[in-house]
Amino acid sequence: MRYEDFVFKIPQESPTYREDSAFVIQQMIAILDARKAVHDNKIVINTNLRMGLPLENINKIAGPMIEAWAGEVFAGIQEDVNNGYHLINVEAQERLGMADIILQFRKGHSVLTGNVDVKATANDIPDSGKGPNITSFSRIRTAYVKDPDFMFIILSIKHKVYSERNKDTGLVDGVMEVVDYNAYDLKFISDADIHYNPALGTGQIQIKDIHYVTYQYRTTWEMCQLLDQKYLHSSRRTIEDFYREAMKSQWIKS
Repeated sequence: MRYEDFVFKIPQESPTYREDSAFVIQQMIAILDARKAVHDNKIVINTNLRMGLPLENINKIAGPMIEAWAGEVFAGIQEDVNNGYHLINVEAQERLGMADIILQFRKGHSVLTGNVDVKATANDIPDSGKGPNITSFSRIRTAYVKDPDFMFIILSIKHKVYSERNKDTGLVDGVMEVVDYNAYDLKFISDADIHYNPALGTGQIQIKDIHYVTYQYRTTWEMCQLLDQKYLHSSRRTIEDFYREAMKSQWIKS
């Protein structure tokens, strides 16, 4: 049994996919830039602790808080039907869903959908969130076959955490401040930056260092082939494992 002998279902993305992806990312960054410009980039946690929150542990809850902040920023823009970012719909997803937020933008006569996975990293902790799990191999591979224009965007948000005394209460508030961010289309992340971890289920797709990502433009079918090779090059996977998964998820023609 050889990989080359399988008759694959070959996804064909639209000819405008690359510019559509760039448009979605450009609008997302523009929205976050606008929030930062008016200093709406902080989450303040009020407590009754006179010494403030334990900063060495606060980063354990920062991820969900930053994700919620991002969702509210996009939702606030979408409420204005005449917003200048062409954002027409925002949907928060279930905790174990592939994406955290789904964003839809209007571009000309088309509606573009970005499936956004929010990753929070601490700016002041070395290697914090450096190599995050993104999604399962089988899940993303299937998504690309079902929808060749499936757009999976990784939104990386850096934050710093500090305490400051509340003038009104005299207590110490914890502050999470968004200091930097970037967004990447998973399909265009370079071979060298994508890592396959076989430890969980069908394996997890990871980014080796989310703070330093380079682009490598490819088609959806080329991305599927790259994912397949990452899977097959793992010492824990065989061509028989791949064949069973491919039949189950309908990547090949029976």
